[in-house]
Amino acid sequence: MIPFSYSRASDVRDAVAKGAVSGTKFLGGGTNLVDLMRETIERPTGLVDVTGLSAAITETTAGDLMIGAATRNTAVAENALIRTRYPALTRAIVAGASAQIRNMATVGGNLMQRCRCIYFYDDEGSHCNKRTPGDGCDALRGFNRSHAILGASDACIAVHPSDMCVALTALDAIVHVEGGGGSRSVAMKDFHRLPGDRPDIETTLQPGDLITAIELPAASISAHSTYRKVRDRASYAFALVSVCATLDIEDGQVRAIRIALGGVAHKPWRAEKAEAMLRGKSASEANFRVAAEAELADARTFEGNAFKVELAKRTIVSVLTDLTGGAA
Repeated sequence: MIPFSYSRASDVRDAVAKGAVSGTKFLGGGTNLVDLMRETIERPTGLVDVTGLSAAITETTAGDLMIGAATRNTAVAENALIRTRYPALTRAIVAGASAQIRNMATVGGNLMQRCRCIYFYDDEGSHCNKRTPGDGCDALRGFNRSHAILGASDACIAVHPSDMCVALTALDAIVHVEGGGGSRSVAMKDFHRLPGDRPDIETTLQPGDLITAIELPAASISAHSTYRKVRDRASYAFALVSVCATLDIEDGQVRAIRIALGGVAHKPWRAEKAEAMLRGKSASEANFRVAAEAELADARTFEGNAFKVELAKRTIVSVLTDLTGGAA
């Protein structure tokens, strides 16, 4: 048993002050952090419980939705405004975990969950740069069927596990953060980092920073969105590949589009090449395929995961075709 202190934050300022102490972690639903503590992968000296902070979903005067970081995943998925205006987010949350986990997990915690790489969890027999910088990466020549094909490095090929984060990336969500330097906001697509030579640094947060809310911008295109998750089994498993897309078509032409991929990179992957190729083009299956080919052109595969390249391409094409009503 590794001893640690526990305290409950009374408000955001109190949480930030307590979280600034070295070795302290914020505790939301605990569905990932507590598991990591049991496995001794995470060894915080103190936990600051932030579940008593904002758990409200409110609409701004501009029509944006603000989701408090302590909001449970179930509350987000079942919210009437989200189901109507951002259906892909509801689909992603429901695909992501069982009802029991959704009832416990928080929005802020979802953004902070760590990878599920088997070598990351094996702190006794495996080398992992994410767990111990400079230790090496056994996944490079090991069992890497579920690992990254985009944006990886020789230091780490783990993938980000969240379904919700993929949807938030496609929906242009904004992460609101409070820290010692005050308040700031970060675009969801920039919130997580690629591994580079420091895969242990997973987000752009500074020590002691607290996620306070997620903002969903008002955009009519978000109502025409969907999320698809491809996995080994229909019950709750992590994505081999997932695709979230929003699409706006006028006179058969793509007027606006956003695509994000999951299961392929160290962070939710915004498919900006594919988006750029499709804007102003005919919403045809042939064009969808060309754009998907371009997005995956730089894929780097390993012994066990080369199949993901074609799987990702086909899933992109299928999701976009479905959003056209199947008439592409």
